[in-house]
Amino acid sequence: MAWIYLVTAGILEVVWAFAMKQSDGFTRLGPTAITAVAMAASVGFLALALRTLPLGTAYTIWTGIGAVGAFLVGITVLGEEAGAARMLAAGLIGSGLVLMKLSSPG
Repeated sequence: MAWIYLVTAGILEVVWAFAMKQSDGFTRLGPTAITAVAMAASVGFLALALRTLPLGTAYTIWTGIGAVGAFLVGITVLGEEAGAARMLAAGLIGSGLVLMKLSSPG
């Protein structure tokens, strides 16, 4: 169950990052509210995952899902640049997440 909580927390990390971008500096109420709720829920699910998983593993994977997820949303939804170096960097982060999962208990 801890891994489900952790992946959920990571997905919510992407949601709040995207909503924050859409909030236009917290000047738009809807995206601002989504940002706040998704942030709180993300941290809440991370806390649930931390009941079982080691801190280093959980935090690394949580931030990694958020980073790679936000990068992918930026490219696919917001039309941001997908240069070779950026793609390589995201791939290396993703590889690190897989290695972290494979080397962790639980």
